[in-house]
Amino acid sequence: MEYFYAVMQLFAGLGGFLIGFKILSENTEKLADNGLRNLFNRANKNPLTGVGIGVVSTAIVQSSSATTVMVVGFVNAGVMTLTQATAIIMGANIGTTVTGQIAALQSFDFIAVAMALTFVGVVMDMAFKKDRVKTAGLMLAGLGLVFMGLKFMSAAMKIFRDSAAIVQAFSSISNPVALLLIGALVTAIVQSSSAVTAIVISMAGAGIIIGGGGNAVYYVILGTNIGTCVTALLSSVAANANGKRAAFIHLMFNVFGSVIFFILLLFWQNFAVVTFEKWFAGQPSIQIAMFHTFFNVACTLIFVPFIKVFVKISEKVIKDRSLPTVERQTYLDERFLVSPSLALLQVTKELEYMCGIAVGALEKATKGFVAQDLIYQDEIKKDNVIVARINLAIIDYLVEVSNRELSLTDETLVSRYHHVVADIMRISELAENIARYTVNSIKRNLQFSDEVKSEILNMLEKIKTLYADTMNVMCNRKNQNMPEIDKLEDEIDALRKKLMEDHIARLNEGKCKAESSGVFINLVCNLERASDHLYYVANSAKTEKDKKNNEKNA
Repeated sequence: MEYFYAVMQLFAGLGGFLIGFKILSENTEKLADNGLRNLFNRANKNPLTGVGIGVVSTAIVQSSSATTVMVVGFVNAGVMTLTQATAIIMGANIGTTVTGQIAALQSFDFIAVAMALTFVGVVMDMAFKKDRVKTAGLMLAGLGLVFMGLKFMSAAMKIFRDSAAIVQAFSSISNPVALLLIGALVTAIVQSSSAVTAIVISMAGAGIIIGGGGNAVYYVILGTNIGTCVTALLSSVAANANGKRAAFIHLMFNVFGSVIFFILLLFWQNFAVVTFEKWFAGQPSIQIAMFHTFFNVACTLIFVPFIKVFVKISEKVIKDRSLPTVERQTYLDERFLVSPSLALLQVTKELEYMCGIAVGALEKATKGFVAQDLIYQDEIKKDNVIVARINLAIIDYLVEVSNRELSLTDETLVSRYHHVVADIMRISELAENIARYTVNSIKRNLQFSDEVKSEILNMLEKIKTLYADTMNVMCNRKNQNMPEIDKLEDEIDALRKKLMEDHIARLNEGKCKAESSGVFINLVCNLERASDHLYYVANSAKTEKDKKNNEKNA
């Protein structure tokens, strides 16, 4: 019965450890939401930058599998190359060792004090109203739960240590291949190398020796590195060829690294004795955590120069057999929902794409009107259908994001993006209105002077400039563009007023016919309303912090 309770205690400790890490990672991510978005926006730099991004992002989300799944999503969406993805995947393997380092802290006496962070964090969450303080409190509470889980697992392992049969069972499995396969299989089932590593470290801390000591426990760690690839491989099943290649590269990197170290440990049988056991004498938990970090850092240093080779191998193994299609790959990949801040980064990119189509349709409609030609009519209809589809997809995706645990910043952004998508949709509808005015004016054989046409095209150019500045604010957070946007909005409003006044003057002078008046006035008003919606997009994309800064600068 004692061992039954010990098993229950082990599971309780593991549960506390995992839920603690979930709370810790979710709230760390909330605190670093903009930072995480900015990190992945810089993924187009050199390979070492990509490795650094992988390290930091995985340290934040506390899961190399989660990072790799998101990278598969980026590649699948076409916003990240395989070369960039490979560097991030390599960095993710280093970042995930943070979990093992935290687990190894149970070797020190302060763990009882560390557990008290749970209480401190909960008090912060209950006592303070400021969102970031509450988030920081929950982050500390999660960290406290991690240590509490480790304490429970450690206590359970000490009970098992007193059983000669159990100790003998673990020490009798000394075959390196068997130990590697055990690590890979258990990790594949649990889908968390962090959990398996934490259990192994707890066993070592309790004095349970795996495989009789020496290099044996390191074979299990190598196995966990292979088993963790299962999550990314499963996520790539529905991905395109490049998405599958990213997951395959993750598998290759982990398998190749594990094989190299497996061979090294086989031939250097006293590796553990002359390295980590010597450097961290009497601290088996620290020894395992340090080996885990050393292994992943060493593999990254070895393979970084061969990133392009990994990409070429993946392209040879996984052929792109998909048929050419006009359908584009959306940025709205479900893989990003595990990280709401990154999911919203993808929404931003989808909104940018949607707005580009809407403004493009507006430009075609206006040029078609000026030329009094129906050449663009079919293209405008197709553009509007695409915009309508994207509109529905974004709304559905934002609802999915809303169902996650969000920071206050992300909640605000979700709300604003609902307004942004509506504004962009309205621009598309205005393009359709202008296309109808062209049909109407051609049917009625309405005539417009070259001066009027020139002024309309001038208004269109200002709208296109406003669009470019608006995208800089929404996508690149270039808020220094806001004064220029305000100025352009005023100029377009003034231009609409001038066009109306000039038109009335021409009517009085008999230069324009009354039957063209309604079409012309509606056209000008529709263009001005399109600029209004772009202006709303720019303002909706700003955060409260941005608005306060602009007010101070004003």
